[in-house]
Amino acid sequence: MSAYRDLLQQTDPEVFNTISGEEKRQSEGIELIPSENYTYPEVLCALGSVFTNKYSEGYPGRRYYGGQEFTDQVEELARQRACELFGCEHANVQPLSGSPMNQAVYLGLLEPGDTILAMDLSHGGHLTHGAPVSHMGGLFNFVRYKTNPADGSIDFDKVRDMALKNKPKLVLCGYTSYPRDLDYAAFKAIADEVGAYTMTDASHYAGLVAGKVMRNPFDFGFDVVTTTSHKSLRGPRGGMVLCSKELASKIDKSVFPGLQGGPHMNAIAGIAITLGKALQPEFRDYAVQVLANAKALGKALMDRGGDLITGGTDNHMLVLETRKSFGLDGRTAEELLDTVGLTTNKQIIPDDPNPPLRPSGIRMGTPAATTRGMKEEDMVMLAKWMTETLKNPDDTTKHESIRRDVVALCSSFPVPGIS
Repeated sequence: MSAYRDLLQQTDPEVFNTISGEEKRQSEGIELIPSENYTYPEVLCALGSVFTNKYSEGYPGRRYYGGQEFTDQVEELARQRACELFGCEHANVQPLSGSPMNQAVYLGLLEPGDTILAMDLSHGGHLTHGAPVSHMGGLFNFVRYKTNPADGSIDFDKVRDMALKNKPKLVLCGYTSYPRDLDYAAFKAIADEVGAYTMTDASHYAGLVAGKVMRNPFDFGFDVVTTTSHKSLRGPRGGMVLCSKELASKIDKSVFPGLQGGPHMNAIAGIAITLGKALQPEFRDYAVQVLANAKALGKALMDRGGDLITGGTDNHMLVLETRKSFGLDGRTAEELLDTVGLTTNKQIIPDDPNPPLRPSGIRMGTPAATTRGMKEEDMVMLAKWMTETLKNPDDTTKHESIRRDVVALCSSFPVPGIS
């Protein structure tokens, strides 16, 4: 790989410099965005492998191009490992990312205009869960349930009433900004009552399900689970649709040829590596630490005056209400924390009165920091730096001091894959 880096530096120094700059940024700062992580060095190797060169339209044993001996082997390996890891009957590992994987489920199981019951965007649901600005939001009839912002609880009597009234064909749970676990049994009972499919988008927390520190929807009889392969799983950018064997044909046809052409075989090789890693005992230890770090960070933030949405966390994620806690909107808070090397993202909160690009909160998570080897005591220090930065938005001298402390801490925790 070093020879290729040298070649890139010689032939295109402008691109080389952006890669080198990003490596420095990642090494000297701390990624706290919950959807981001540092992938395995072996995955970086797979992404840069000769699988990049190969078209593989179709599925193992049924391809449209020749020369598929090794693509079939690696894709079958990824599918088998996914089924073993999540306890499902079928896995499609070809979706290019999170949005296509969810679209494949909707288009494969439903008809345009059908009703889907899903979590409201401002209460933690994802853009692909029917936000009006999305294409799926226009193609299907999404009705949205909300949470109790005080503790994150879901009123299942109200959800049931919505289901009985709207007769959804699909009951969808899962989230992008919700710091609690889900009551899958309650969702399944409501779906069964109205004859709907059950689907979970576990993209954010699939690594914690794999590590057995969060509930597995398949243990409650769910029909479909979708997940990206990066985030808490630490893999490459990609998506997976996991399902019962009864739905396998519909899902596969929806992904290809319904929605996509040739899969990215270099990413599928990376997914196979990732799932193999997640099947090892060490990954369970990682998942336990991710959760412990999230709880430690949440407690430390609250101890220092931070107001957390739902009052804490059951997973890897926290949402801090910056407007109430520090008198700052989320965009300003994000930008301030960037200056000291702590990367978060601005985030809408339940029923946020502010616009999406200047919302009332920030979102953070612990998968990436945990990958580097950080523990609970480091989370306490991060909370101290965060709150001192946000409480003193105009004190650039303090910010520079905190920045030096962040760089010093990072020097003790190398980023995997960056020499």
